[in-house]
This record gives sequence, structure tokens and C-alpha cells, in this order.
Amino acid sequence: MGESKADTTKKLTLFSLTWPIFIEILLHMLMGNADTLMLSQYSDDAVAAVGVSNQILSVVIVMFGFVATGAGILVAQNLGANRDEQAGTIAMSSLSLNLLFSLVMSIGLVLFSQQILNIMDLPNELMSESGLYLNIVGGFMFVQALIMTAGQILRNYGFTKDAMYVTIGMNILNVIGNYLFIFGPMGFPSLGVQGVAISTAGSRTLGLFALVILLVRRKEVVLPLQAFFRYQKEHIRNLLQIGVPSAGEQLSYNASQMAITYFIAQMGTTAITTKVYAQNIMMFIFLAAIAIAQGTQILIGHYMGADKIESAFSRCLRSTKIAIIISVSMALVVYAGSDFLLGLFTNNVSIIEQGSVLLLMTVLLEPGRATNLVVIHSLRGAGDVKFPVIVGILSMWGISVTFAWFFGLFLGLGLVGIWIGFIADEWLRGLIMINRWRGKKWTDKRFV
Repeated sequence: MGESKADTTKKLTLFSLTWPIFIEILLHMLMGNADTLMLSQYSDDAVAAVGVSNQILSVVIVMFGFVATGAGILVAQNLGANRDEQAGTIAMSSLSLNLLFSLVMSIGLVLFSQQILNIMDLPNELMSESGLYLNIVGGFMFVQALIMTAGQILRNYGFTKDAMYVTIGMNILNVIGNYLFIFGPMGFPSLGVQGVAISTAGSRTLGLFALVILLVRRKEVVLPLQAFFRYQKEHIRNLLQIGVPSAGEQLSYNASQMAITYFIAQMGTTAITTKVYAQNIMMFIFLAAIAIAQGTQILIGHYMGADKIESAFSRCLRSTKIAIIISVSMALVVYAGSDFLLGLFTNNVSIIEQGSVLLLMTVLLEPGRATNLVVIHSLRGAGDVKFPVIVGILSMWGISVTFAWFFGLFLGLGLVGIWIGFIADEWLRGLIMINRWRGKKWTDKRFV
């Protein structure tokens, strides 16, 4: 048994893990951009409304994403150590725990959506449609929680293609639903933002059913049913010990983005819309870095479980170099075609001009961001989850938010000032994280 598992671990490579993750994340981004592109034919205000609502939902996703993150790392380390039964038990417990927690979050979003939007200080013309979107998509957030958890389990077993295939199906269904409910062909009602929300929630629900079927059918994934109803204290403690700090870093990032969106809201609807379009395009720039980071985390989890410390050390550094090269190259290509890309979303000259400047500044931002993504995921895979959180909170709020206010609002540089804050934050954290990795303090943090 041990020899078979060791052979399986050796077959895991960065490329075999990363390319399906790349396609999967690309399709997730296309799903969001399909919403934006199709809504842009409906109205720019609808785009801004959905953009702000999704920023709120991204914070909520992080709040139940901590269980999925913890499950992935624990499953990988246990599989690397040939503890298959423990890996399966952890997988089932994480699905159960996340279902309970995300149901509470979904109910809270439906009950308090208006109060949440009031805190964001949105322009009045965006309030109604933002609330509608938040109620529908937010009410189905528990489905997204289970998709994240099931997908994370499959990926850490090495089945990254499974999650990719499901995402392809979800993306196709979402685009079809958008077309039917936004433009209203063949007698379908033209529902605008409400139609996008219905399409998003519906495609995610069908995607969840598909992931559950794949989990059950994979013979390598042994899922003891009793673990869904009976938790082991050690597993829950480890899940929380990994997941809560890991989610804390991402939660701090998303919360800081909400604070910055509050600043941008004071600049007007055009500024909000420009940010939404620019960041939708920027997602494609660092897509490869995200995929490389997630694939590297899986490998390092397996290496740590198998006590291959030097393999883990060199893997992170090689992955970081690859991610930087690809991200910077993509940023240059995107900036070269910025007028065309922004023109796909809008014909507003002011939005296109401002957006092009932001995409040029993104070329400076990407080396820091790529380093952050890969090294932070590597630290998590090794079990060193607290350090990135501490540094992240200090830098995001002390640098990103503070600089955004100072340069964006106080000095009146607008969105350019906001981007100055982003660049300073990513570079500072990137340098600190790479120093942490080279110092090897993470070598004694594993959970197996």
C-alpha cells in the first residue's frame, strides 16, 4: 500500500496539476466576465451594481472558505504520509462543517442585504439592483461553499480535471441563462440583474450535483459516511488551526478592498465602473500565477507529508520565477491591447482612457502579486499559516488602504492613487514572504 501511494505521489507534477486548475479558474473568470459583458449591453449602472455586490460576496466566500482551505492542506499532507483513511475522514467532516456554517451565512445575507449595502454608501441609483442580486446569489452561497470544498478535496487527491470539467459545464449553463434572462429571446422575460442572479445561482446548483457524483464515483477517494455526522476533535482543531489564519489573510484582503471601494464610491459611478472593467481584465493577467500557486500548494502538502523538505523548498522558488515571468508578459500584452479590451465593455471614452492607465500600472504590480500568490500558498501547504496573516493585515491596511486614501482622495489622484496603494502593498508583502521561505522556519509547521 505504501509503495503504491509513493508511486502516485511521484506522478504528481506541477504541470499535471496546474493546467486543469488554470482552465478551471479561467472559466470561473469567464463566468464573471460573461455577466459583466452581457450586462454592459443592458446598462453601465447594472454592471456597477453587480460589481459591488460581488465584492461583498467575495468576503463572505472567504468566511466559509477557511474550511475548504484547511481540508485541502490536511488531505494533501495525509495522502503524502500514506494515511488514506484519515484523509477521507477529514474530507467528509469538512463537507459537513462547511454546509452548516454556509447555511447560516446565506440566511444572514438574505435578512441583512439592505443594511450591508447601506454601509457601502452606494449611489442611490445602484441600491435597488445591488440588493436584488445580493438576495438571490447570497441566498445560494451555501452551494458555493460546498462546491469549493468538494473541488478542493478532488484537487488534493490529484483529480484536478474533475473540477475543471464541472466548471466548463457551469460556465456554459451560466452563459445560456444570461442570454435568456437578460435579452429575453423566445418569450423569456428580460430581467437584467435579476436574470444574471438567477442564472448564476442555478448553474452553481447543478455544478454542485456534478461534483458530488464525481466524489462518490472516484474509487481512490474513500469517504466514510459516519464522518459527516460525527466529528473528531483533532480533525476539527487542525481544520480551524489551518483554515482560520489562511482565511484571515484573504478576508483581510477582501475587507480592505471593500474599504477602497468605499473611497472609489465617493469618486462617482464612472470611477466604480472603470475599476470593475479594469479588474475584470486584470484577472486574466494573474490567472497563471493563481493556478501555479494552487498546484504548488498541493505538491508541497504532499512533499511535507512524505518528509521531502528540500523538494518542497526548491519547488516554491521555481514556481515563483515561472509565475513572475508569465504574469509580467501577460500584463504587457494586455496593456498593448487595452483600448480594444476595454472597448468590448463600453464606448465611454473616459472609462477607456482611465482604464488604460490602470492596466499600464498593472505591469509594475504583477511581480509583487505573483510572488505573494505562490509563496503564501507554499507556506500554507507546509502548514505555516499564521505568519502570512500577520504580515498581510499590517500591509493591506497600513499600506494599501492608507495609500489609497492618501493618494486617491486626499491628493486627488483618483484611481491612479488607488493603484499606487495596490503596487506598494503587493511588493512589500512579496519581499517579506520570499524572505520567510528562504529562512525555512516553515519546515517544522506540518500537521502530519
